[in-house]
Amino acid sequence: MKKIIAFDCDSTLSAIEGIDELARLAGEEIFYQVADLTNRAMNGEVPVEEVFARRLDLIRPSQKQCYEIGQMYLKHIEPTAYQTVKSLREDGWECLIISGGFTPCIQPLALELGIQRIEAVPLHFDQAGDYLGYDETYPTTRDGGKPEIISQLRKEHSPDHLIMVGDGASDLETLPLVDHFIGYFGYVTRAKVSEHCISHVTALSEILDLTKAV
Repeated sequence: MKKIIAFDCDSTLSAIEGIDELARLAGEEIFYQVADLTNRAMNGEVPVEEVFARRLDLIRPSQKQCYEIGQMYLKHIEPTAYQTVKSLREDGWECLIISGGFTPCIQPLALELGIQRIEAVPLHFDQAGDYLGYDETYPTTRDGGKPEIISQLRKEHSPDHLIMVGDGASDLETLPLVDHFIGYFGYVTRAKVSEHCISHVTALSEILDLTKAV
């Protein structure tokens, strides 16, 4: 039996929102602008694609800054994440990350958790490590991106069971395409997600009970 469970990263596998922390490194004024855009997108008030480029144009993160954020993801890892992912893997689940965050920031966390597949936005740097841009075609830069990736996973693997775990409106979009959507409310409870999700947890370890019957 093929079983796949996909996790959002920010405010799910780790307490931080990576884009907001990158903005904090760029200064207080930029941080407040970016945090507001992030919240509006995650609450489903504005389309993701409306804020994605605007945030990165404000921040222009360097390779060094992405490394710093990677270390912050590790420092603020969800307390039960490591054991949960380990237990899921032992029970035959393939674990992966689907995120609107950035691949170079998320890689250290994925490595720590033993997760090999990261579906996140690639960033481009020059030889000095300065920001050049991002992959504007990547699915999670826009609304409907996470469902696109879920559909691709179904085509690639034909899983018998597919679960999505996350806190935001972009995660909730996968609801019609997965066998089970689990809202994660350990760090933030978003009204739209709370209203529409059938199952939710406040610690990742609670997922283990929900997957035992599969």
